[in-house]
Amino acid sequence: MIEAEIERDAVIEGDNALLIVDDDRPFSTRLARAMESRGYRVTVAESVAEGIAQVDAAPPAFAIIDMRLGDGNGLEVITRLKERRPEARGVVLTGYGNIATAVTAVKMGAFDYLAKPADADEIDAALKAGPEGRADPPENPMSADRVRWEHIQRVYELCGRNVSETARRLNMHRRTLQRILAKRAPR
Repeated sequence: MIEAEIERDAVIEGDNALLIVDDDRPFSTRLARAMESRGYRVTVAESVAEGIAQVDAAPPAFAIIDMRLGDGNGLEVITRLKERRPEARGVVLTGYGNIATAVTAVKMGAFDYLAKPADADEIDAALKAGPEGRADPPENPMSADRVRWEHIQRVYELCGRNVSETARRLNMHRRTLQRILAKRAPR
């Protein structure tokens, strides 16, 4: 157990290169700043093609990769990373989490799979978790109401703030959605 912790710390201290592949620029910028403050050397890519190019140029020790990108699936980047650097730790993020995609991500080499919105502390803990286990559960996880609210807000933004289209995609009545949008975010 202690040897695994020493090995893990040596990997982090020896090579702290981190690749973030996400097409949501505001999110990736905030995440990059947060991870740099935790001691990582961060490189950001916004597409599968850019991510694969970064991996080919200099395979990082760590990667945070969005599952769905504009030009394909983030699992392609994980696969290439595992080919070029088998000991690398990749975490897959997605706003469309389900069991099937989580299993696929782990089978293709992802070290962990987190649903958005994941905060920097949660991602950092997943990257630094020992090989025999996963990261500890968060101290203050979001409530189910907050997760629901965040999901609704994300779909609303993706639909160009169109209430009718958002309601249709979420399979809810438009007035119900309007009431939810008018309220403050739950804790």
